[in-house]
Amino acid sequence: MKYATEFRDPKAAKAVLARISALADQIGATRAAPVHIMEICGGHTHAIFRYGLDKLVHEGVEFIHGPGCPVCVLPMARVDECVEIANRPGVIFTTFGDAMRVPGTKMSLMQAKAAGADIRMVYSPLDALELARRNPGREVVFFGLGFETTTPSTALSIQQAAHEGLGNFSVFCNHITVPEPIRALLDDPHMVLDGFVGPGHVSMVIGIHPYDFIARDYGKPIVVAGFEPLDLLQSVLMVLTQIRDGRAEVENQYARVVPEHGNPVSLAAIVDVYEKRPSFEWRGLGEIDQSGLRIRARYRAFDAEEKFGVGYAAGPRVVPEPEGCACGQVMTGRIKPTACPQFGCGCTPEMPLGALMVSSEGACAAYWQYGGARAPEAVE
Repeated sequence: MKYATEFRDPKAAKAVLARISALADQIGATRAAPVHIMEICGGHTHAIFRYGLDKLVHEGVEFIHGPGCPVCVLPMARVDECVEIANRPGVIFTTFGDAMRVPGTKMSLMQAKAAGADIRMVYSPLDALELARRNPGREVVFFGLGFETTTPSTALSIQQAAHEGLGNFSVFCNHITVPEPIRALLDDPHMVLDGFVGPGHVSMVIGIHPYDFIARDYGKPIVVAGFEPLDLLQSVLMVLTQIRDGRAEVENQYARVVPEHGNPVSLAAIVDVYEKRPSFEWRGLGEIDQSGLRIRARYRAFDAEEKFGVGYAAGPRVVPEPEGCACGQVMTGRIKPTACPQFGCGCTPEMPLGALMVSSEGACAAYWQYGGARAPEAVE
């Protein structure tokens, strides 16, 4: 298949759904005792709800929404630190649009902008680099945020800034990695997970072998998946097939895009610019060892944490969740968004309590946008 329409073909989808149903019956999956499959990536969560796949699959298959939304797992303290940097004299603070409306303890970046801070939405760190070139008398800070998908572009921008000697450019680095939180979830005795649909965009960069531990150490199947309906349905079918056969392997459904060993140019840039942090705080998961990246000493001049004395350079700062907010539980798959007491009433896209309601990959945003009757259910 070559074109997106082929991956949305209803006839082909019905055939795959029939095979999923037959396999689910074969392994004894029921509504009361379902197979729990976690889609790690928030992009997959939105695709599942956009196309109604959660309603179409066999009732014995339950999707568990994972922590694969980098904006959503950002602790509120880090948003506060973004606002703090943005309010410094002479600073132009740049960020992806997804992060603009994420609430901190007092305000979001959008609210800080309205209050007078020079905060600008960019589409790439290269836009921030250009701002630094055009404004030599201003400090331009890029909010480096995301999993391995966006990490290479930030790394390449830092390399370019070093090459040009742009001393007024820096990155507030909040880049994180996928494998470590998955290990944390698998180590949680309260989590019941039978298999995984692995992230496609992240795997484009890192390949499929960083997930080997899931199959090897925990005996759980994982299938790296694309984002079209047939991609996701085929991935569920592949997970169920492994369960039926008593296998636990890393399989690549998205081979048309994801190379087995990742992208060597991107990986080289990551290794050159970053090193692992000893630990990093995740919303809902707390501090996870080796799960975040920091800028290496050779590029310290471009590290906003060091330049402004914030973040881990100033010592970790823990901020409690807003009262009644269940972002952490939703993020880790313990509850569905509609089980949060604030969903649809105290927390809406217009007045969010948590990032999951405003991020384009947030589970709560998916339920709100595509859930239909599910939103009123939460308000009752």
